[in-house]
Amino acid sequence: MKMDIGVLMTGRRILGTRIGKETVKSSAEQQQNEGRSASAKSSVAADARSTNRGTETLMRKVRRGRLRLPITLSVVLMILNVALMVFWIILAAQIYWWTALAIGTVVFVLILVGLSLYLVLTIKEVRLNQRQSDFIDSVTHELKTPLASLRLYLETLQLRQLSDEQRGEFYVTMKTELERLDHLISQLLEVKRLDALGMQSDPEDILLEPLIRHCAKLECNRRQLDIDQVCEFDIEAATVHTRRILLEMIFRNVIDNAIKYGGAVPKVQIQVRVSSGGRVISRVMDNGEGVDPEIRKEIFKIFYRGESELERRKTGTGLGLYIVRTLVHLLGGKVTVHDRLDQPGSVFAIDLPGKAEE
Repeated sequence: MKMDIGVLMTGRRILGTRIGKETVKSSAEQQQNEGRSASAKSSVAADARSTNRGTETLMRKVRRGRLRLPITLSVVLMILNVALMVFWIILAAQIYWWTALAIGTVVFVLILVGLSLYLVLTIKEVRLNQRQSDFIDSVTHELKTPLASLRLYLETLQLRQLSDEQRGEFYVTMKTELERLDHLISQLLEVKRLDALGMQSDPEDILLEPLIRHCAKLECNRRQLDIDQVCEFDIEAATVHTRRILLEMIFRNVIDNAIKYGGAVPKVQIQVRVSSGGRVISRVMDNGEGVDPEIRKEIFKIFYRGESELERRKTGTGLGLYIVRTLVHLLGGKVTVHDRLDQPGSVFAIDLPGKAEE
């Protein structure tokens, strides 16, 4: 009996050892599989990043290729024109054809000027076409995103039984997406009628402080942000004589840009000062990365976006600042951008004719 018990205990120990080994082996295999899975995921992510970089490099090469031909052709023609002009001057001067020399020199200069203008206009046209292509990509993305979101929420509401609280959250999100879609369509329509915008109403003296606060509240609500946590106001009492819709569009787009390109937690400071020369200077300051000096003039051009559509991190179509510049110029003012001095970020300064409120 004792021998049987001893054999039984020995068998249990052997079985336990084997089970332990199998468990360790299974755990090791599981960790190895997880490691392989993680390695595969990181490999896929690296491949995706590599593909994106490769696509971006290819797009840059294609864009440079579009410019290379007109630039090369224009430079060759300019060099040929200059060589012919020098040869003509030397030849005409040697045989004393002074009238022909003067006429030929003027003609060659006109041809050189024409070639230079052709080169400049061609480069502008190619860049505009590139911006239009990017604009189409961005508009397609901006239209599809809210539509896809609305479709998803509607299908969920139809197929599932949700609580009243969940339904309320869905309705709020759907309303936000509809407002985003409406804002985009409004911007697209407004660009086509900027010159005639607001002409159906008469100009009036408009207090800037309540108008700016209203615009800031609308933009914060559209992005579901608390205005008290995002915006800080330092506004002198000032009035501008114009149509209200124009000022609303100017400040809504500038404030929207400041929130969009601000920090992870956006902070926007809005300052208004009245100069002695009858000008009202408004400054909208953000806490973002700032604007590269090389593109400070470019950002006000139609369809311009500072980042590639393949690497987009912010929503937008490249119309907001173009609308701002167009309307500010229409009101006899100017808009500029520069870096903040006290901290990282940008300052958009809007200079308009106006006066202090008495």
